[in-house]
Amino acid sequence: MSTALPVVRARWCDIGRIADLVAEALAPTALAAWLVPDTSRRLPVLAAVARIWTEHALLFGDAFLLPDGSATTVWFHRYRPIPSPHRYADRLAGAAGPDEDRFRRLGAELAARRPAEPHNHLALLAAPRGGATQALSAAQCRMDTLSLPTYAHPCAGAQEEELLRRLGYAEQETFAAPDGTPVRALWRSAPFHAGGNDRWRTRRAARRERDHRAVGWAAR
Repeated sequence: MSTALPVVRARWCDIGRIADLVAEALAPTALAAWLVPDTSRRLPVLAAVARIWTEHALLFGDAFLLPDGSATTVWFHRYRPIPSPHRYADRLAGAAGPDEDRFRRLGAELAARRPAEPHNHLALLAAPRGGATQALSAAQCRMDTLSLPTYAHPCAGAQEEELLRRLGYAEQETFAAPDGTPVRALWRSAPFHAGGNDRWRTRRAARRERDHRAVGWAAR
């Protein structure tokens, strides 16, 4: 029986909260330092860009929060190709300013590695003060009801990757982000449900470990 705390589906009014969580979780990473070298601008720029993608996810996917708002996951339902966010070029330029090209380079690299097979894409995972295990486990249970595989590309290091592996994700490939950070493309086979596709079965985690902070990053 799962002991994960329930999550609530995010609404439009939650977008600002989610963007702030993503910015806070991502800011200490080497990738964030490359994306926004100016430390005084880093948090607001990361939040502004995360807001664009979170809004897009509420149109073409899902976002979930722990009930206390301390951790979040943002997903895209990639059953078929989805468009870029509305007025993306203008909005990214306004959000990132002189760092726009770095975000474009990262987005292009992540998008080039994404599988073509229909899947649910874990684009953002942010738990700056803990709760990553609960947030992701509960959201993953909701994704599993759709009987599709899930894909992630953790950018925050070994702790986030280990959490994903404990939930049944396996490595597809390793590639370098534009700043040189190694990124692992992880894939989780679709679970088996009665009436579903029995070619795909969920891999079960073999052990429990304490929770860690975590964050992921999005790309169209």
